[in-house]
Order: sequence, then C-alpha cells, then structure tokens
Amino acid sequence: MKSVLKFSAALMAVALSAQLAYAGPKLVSGPGADPACFKPWADATKHFQWAARPGPYRVAVVNGFVGNTWRIQMIKTAKAFAEDPSMKGKIKEFKVVSTGTDAPAQLGAIEDFINQGYDAIITIAVSPDGFDRVIRLADRNNVVLVPFDNVLDTDKVMQVNEDQLAMGKTWAEFLLKELKAAGKTSGKILEVRGLPGNSVDRDRSIGIHKALEASGGKWEVVQVVGNWDDGTAQKVTADAIAVHGKFDAIAAQGGTTGVVRAMLDAKHPMVPIAGESENGFRKLVAKHSGEGLKGISIGQSPGLVAIAMKAAVTALEGKVMPQLISVPLPVADYTQLKDGVNFWTSLPDNFFTVNEFPPCGVNISGPAIMSKTEADVK
Repeated sequence: MKSVLKFSAALMAVALSAQLAYAGPKLVSGPGADPACFKPWADATKHFQWAARPGPYRVAVVNGFVGNTWRIQMIKTAKAFAEDPSMKGKIKEFKVVSTGTDAPAQLGAIEDFINQGYDAIITIAVSPDGFDRVIRLADRNNVVLVPFDNVLDTDKVMQVNEDQLAMGKTWAEFLLKELKAAGKTSGKILEVRGLPGNSVDRDRSIGIHKALEASGGKWEVVQVVGNWDDGTAQKVTADAIAVHGKFDAIAAQGGTTGVVRAMLDAKHPMVPIAGESENGFRKLVAKHSGEGLKGISIGQSPGLVAIAMKAAVTALEGKVMPQLISVPLPVADYTQLKDGVNFWTSLPDNFFTVNEFPPCGVNISGPAIMSKTEADVK
C-alpha cells in the first residue's frame, strides 16, 4: 500500500512539475489594453496575460519568404519602427532573419531565438500549421510569440492580422458591382493569386469565390500564381491573356502594378480590377480610370509588423491582450484616389501606400522606411 501511495505521489509531482514548466500566458477576461489599437477580432475573442517583466527587451523578427517588394518593405518597416522614439527605449537588442519558404528552417530559427533567451519573436508563418512544438517551447520559456499577416490556424498564440476573407470578398463585390453597372452578370475573371501554401493566399481566394458564388452569375475563373510580386504577376498575366484572350475583370492579390502593365502591353481592354495597395497600381488607376480601369485598392500593410512589435512589447509589460488582434482594412477605390494623400507620384511604384495606424500612434514615414535595407540583422 505504501509503495502505491509513493508511486501516486511521484506521479503527482511529475504532473505538477510539467504544469509549472508549461508556463505561457494566462487566459483572462477582457477588455484588453488599448482596445482602440489592439481591437479583438470578435466579441468571443479570448484574452491572454503574460507575467510582467522589466524592459528593455530582446526582440526578433523571423520572416520566411523575402522575394517580393511587400516583404522587403515589411523588413525595412520593422527596422525603422525599432528605432522610433516610442519603441527605441523598450528594445535593447533587435534581430531580423529571413529563412525562405522552407517551414523547418523557419521553425529552427524561432527555436534558436527562444533558446538564446529572446523575450519576443515576431513571425510571418511559412505555413498555417506545424507550429505546435515551437508554441509549447515559447510557453515553457515565457517567450511572447506573435505571428502576423500569414497567421496560424490556432488560438494558442497572440496574432495580428487584417481580415483576409473580408478582403477577398470586398474585392469580388467591387468587381461584381462594376460589371453589373456595365450590364454584365456573367463572364470570365482572372484571379492572380499570391504565394502558395499560406493562410493569406488561401483566405483571400476563399473570400473572392464566396462572393462570386453568392452573386448567382456564371463566372469562369482563371487562376494564375503571381507570388504577390510585380514581375511574376506581370508575366503570368501576360501569359493568361495570350492563352485565354479577353477577361471581363481581374482580381489580383498582389503584384497589381505588374498586372496592369501586362494589360497595357497586351492592349487588353480596360476592365475593372481589384488589387493591393502598391503605389504604382494606384498611380495607374488614377491615370486610366476615365478609360475604364475602375480599380479598388485594399492594403495589407507591411506596417502590420509594427503593430505586432507593439503588441509583443505591451504583452511583455504584463498587460491584457486579445488573442487575435484585428487591424481595419484600408480601402480606396478609383473615386477616392488623391496624389499626395493615398498615393504619391514622387515615391517608387513598389512602395506600399498604407503605413499609418493613428489609433496605435504608429506613423512611419516613407523616407524612414526606404532608408533601411532588407538584409538580415543577426
């Protein structure tokens, strides 16, 4: 009997030590800190609270793919925001690495920063799943892990994003409205998708197709992969026009400047187009909208990295945070574009126009961003 009791006690001790080892955030009641900035995704969004620790903090950004202008600007934005007066005194060490499209490489880099004792790690996930082990490791070490943009299919970490499903739906609804005004309730649509295998590309496409299906029209959708990159998107759009002929509308997840250039080069009729917030795209829409290039531009801002960094530091300070933080969609259509306000003739075509988040006190200037490089900081 004594041996049984001893065995039971040993099991309880092991269970207790395992529970203590698995620290991480506590699940608490809202509201969270600064709800104007860190808006919960939905009423049912749960809230986390990490144990407060003194700053300044060691913070790392673990990017994956770096082969398009959005990712390059995101890295530059992260570096600029780390030096912003509102953040500089709170960060004592800041690192940035890009690991490519290989998920194990990204997971390995995150583990390495955890093992080095970093306080927070910001990441754009290569894949929406497969992060369970690093989430547990982060929790055991009380590291705040914050995926943003390409987020994870889990509610175990704090995440920052815009509503990608709503973005795709808004794009398609705009196209449907413009086509209906032209007397078209069916036709052929080119969908230029993003980087395969991640949640942003998936959710945007789902939103587009949901809206098209809900319209009741007969739509033939031709899909090509543009990787959210101007050069790639321009080539695949040109190829699609050469193979399929005329399209009635185009929905482009990114690389939209390249998509429009391909249309112009092919002398394709001007059609409604939905795309990202590239400065070049907005310039072209402003120039050609009177000729039929009726465009809508919705920005998935590279500045999301700044919100993710600010959220991580706020969590390290012990404040209550939503598990999923919603950043509003910044929308501008062809009737709202103004030079010097929401696009700039003086800035490069590949500059993403949306980098201001007034509710968060985040406003990183274009020159400050463009003065940085996309090189790793190890």
